[in-house]
Amino acid sequence: MADAPQIPDEAETRARWGAFAWTAENAAKAKAVIARYPAGRQRSAVMPLLDLAQRQVGAETQTQGWLPVPVIEFVAAQLDMPFMRAYEVASFYTMYNLVPVGRYHVQVCGTTPCLLRGSDDVMAACKNRGMTKGKTTPDGLFTLTEVECMGTCTNAPMVQINDDNYEDLDFDRMAAILDALAAGESPKAGTQIAGRHTSEPEGGPTTLKEMVKANHDYRKEWSA
Repeated sequence: MADAPQIPDEAETRARWGAFAWTAENAAKAKAVIARYPAGRQRSAVMPLLDLAQRQVGAETQTQGWLPVPVIEFVAAQLDMPFMRAYEVASFYTMYNLVPVGRYHVQVCGTTPCLLRGSDDVMAACKNRGMTKGKTTPDGLFTLTEVECMGTCTNAPMVQINDDNYEDLDFDRMAAILDALAAGESPKAGTQIAGRHTSEPEGGPTTLKEMVKANHDYRKEWSA
């Protein structure tokens, strides 16, 4: 694929990350995570430990984080599992980044519900800020990725930026979010429609309206 990310040079990666080790705080977290699993099942901790390692790399690089091969090797060694098994996990789930990303990893959903609701406009807002799919902007601030469904179809179109979802987007709303992030601000996550809180209909509920303020019992009305 033309927009596929390029794996970093191995020699440079090993020079930078070959001595990776947990911080004291993360070592305690890793120990607690491994302890959740019964004896002989510690390898089940590979997903949370990979996530923890990615976050540590992110903290050290002031980015959203990624998983250099030596870091995956470190996690695999701690769990006494073959490196390839840990790599299979890291390469399967899109929550893990196998190449460096920017401070904000912008993942735009392009699946059918979001596409029908205007994800092309969301992508256009990203490109208007100089983003290209699979690339990081020259200032290191944004990395743009197009992904498959992230389960927020009722509030389409949406994006995930680092740990937050932003929903009910259009060109202007997406542009405002990117402007806020670039300015060091923390834009409101979730739906971007004023007055909407989760995935309820715009303008309020259209059924079971009496349930808004109290636990109304409809049974007598239904049986009448």
